[in-house]
Amino acid sequence: MTPRLDHRPSSLIHLLVDRAADTPDACAYQFPMPEGQWGKLTWAETLRRVTVLAAGLLTLGVRPEMCVAIASSTRVEWILADLATMSTGATTTAVHSSANPSETAFVLGDSASRVLFAENDEQLAKVLAQQDRLPELTAVVLIEGQTEPVSGLEVLSLAELEVRGGTHLAEDPQAVAKTMRAVERDHLATIMYTSGTTGQPKGVRLVHDSWSYAALAQREMNLFRADDVHFLWLPLAHVYGKTLIAGQIATGHMMVVDGRADLVASNLATIHPTITALVPRVLVKMHNEIVAGARGQGRLRRLVFAWAARIARDYSRAAGTASPVLRVQHAIADRMVYPEIRAVFGGRLRGALCGGVLLDPEISHFFVGAGVPILETYGLTETSAGIAISRHETARVGTVGPPFPQTEIRIAADGEIFVRGPGVMTGYHNLPSQTAEVLDAHGWLSTGDIGEVDDHGNLLITDRKKDLFKTSGGTFVAPGEIEGAFKALCPLASNIVVVGNGRSHCTALISLDSTVIMPWAARQDIAGAYADVVAHPRTAALVQLFVDALNARLQSWQTIRNFTLLPREFTMENGDLTPSLKVKRRNVEMKYAAEIDSMYLDD
Repeated sequence: MTPRLDHRPSSLIHLLVDRAADTPDACAYQFPMPEGQWGKLTWAETLRRVTVLAAGLLTLGVRPEMCVAIASSTRVEWILADLATMSTGATTTAVHSSANPSETAFVLGDSASRVLFAENDEQLAKVLAQQDRLPELTAVVLIEGQTEPVSGLEVLSLAELEVRGGTHLAEDPQAVAKTMRAVERDHLATIMYTSGTTGQPKGVRLVHDSWSYAALAQREMNLFRADDVHFLWLPLAHVYGKTLIAGQIATGHMMVVDGRADLVASNLATIHPTITALVPRVLVKMHNEIVAGARGQGRLRRLVFAWAARIARDYSRAAGTASPVLRVQHAIADRMVYPEIRAVFGGRLRGALCGGVLLDPEISHFFVGAGVPILETYGLTETSAGIAISRHETARVGTVGPPFPQTEIRIAADGEIFVRGPGVMTGYHNLPSQTAEVLDAHGWLSTGDIGEVDDHGNLLITDRKKDLFKTSGGTFVAPGEIEGAFKALCPLASNIVVVGNGRSHCTALISLDSTVIMPWAARQDIAGAYADVVAHPRTAALVQLFVDALNARLQSWQTIRNFTLLPREFTMENGDLTPSLKVKRRNVEMKYAAEIDSMYLDD
């Protein structure tokens, strides 16, 4: 009998043991192999490898609530290393694979990590560059690559760790079973560092019960089915991806794991998932490429696509109350256009989970009306991801659905969302004063987000409280709402940052999508590199048309009076985006301070 949410086990590890017993031969994971083929692990094989790796960690001196870090992109070995760490009772510390040496050293040092799973030589090199800052680190396990002796560190391969684990289990077959049984629900399972859109990242302390709760809550909400094919590419150093693994273990469906971001589109088309999780930036980009592709075809095809896109949005807005005429139009569009849109996602998607930042409703209506169900979600690192999520049967565009079971939400007088429940963190690591600022004695967490609850019990998110700004005229502006609306209107847009704090009006920094703007430039006989195309007067004139269309929808104090097209797209490497593709607003505004000031010269 599988446990109910009210009687959940103390750890996700116990759910893994139950899963391997219930469906030992079912496929748990598929993953890319070096030869271009796909590897496979059943649930029984997954538990066996997790157990052997856990035993190997015990030989390295890993003990309960000692920190073991993982610095790797999303791959099946990340999942195995995390589950193995939890099996020993130790604590997983997640390091973003895109972090620079200083950022990596901060996370490892702040958490006092003793062992590190490093994806390759590149990740190891970051550690060696900062080794003097890491006196607690004693061993590095390389997932791939050749091991070389390193002074002051034991470096071994993943295969060597498994050999050690196998030897240890031969001597003490119950070694890992004993550590699993000793795990308590309030033991520290994970220190997950925030992405750091502003300031230094903070280590969020999440106990084993948070993940057990997240797993069974997702199953209770029927988010997944046992026959689902779930494509996972999100960074596992981010809480969003990790909580989906918890849900997958509870349900037992197959997960295809491939974190190569440049292959997301091709993987969707070849894996044919029934479930995947995306972030708004990816959905916006896919929308823009679909629209741009249609505009690049003949005039008749462009007109048919534009008509079908309008029908899709109208049908989605009708939410089950479409008129007979609209239903007929939708059926015609479904034969002529929508299959091509669904094919972009593999053709059989029954749920695209979308969270991270606000997604403009126009984007959602476009996809939902075309038969691509968008299930908007809301959560924070501080809540082990899940706060609210749209359900398959009752999803309403523009909302993130009702809260998770046993999760409470209240809205403060100023609109800020507060949340309480089993998924909420115990605090920030080594930061008691900052913990006290957001978590009160009754367990209520201040989310920093502004929202409301509609008549159906669905939560609506308006903006980040810290992102709200006031113009010199005294009016408040929610930039996220404006930015989302622009990206839905303008298929050229990659990112936009609306500014205007303390200024007389709003302006914007805009980066364009190279995969859309460069083909357009070629058709317009505009030569040159990306920066040249962006600087061309005809490009600015085209973007101005979309800004004008946006302004027609806004209140006077929200309108964009001026904008600057940036000479490059935002990237993680340049410090513009977090690993979950959120804009680091403060970084961008500081980097382009001169451009912002130039837009206010006439003030």
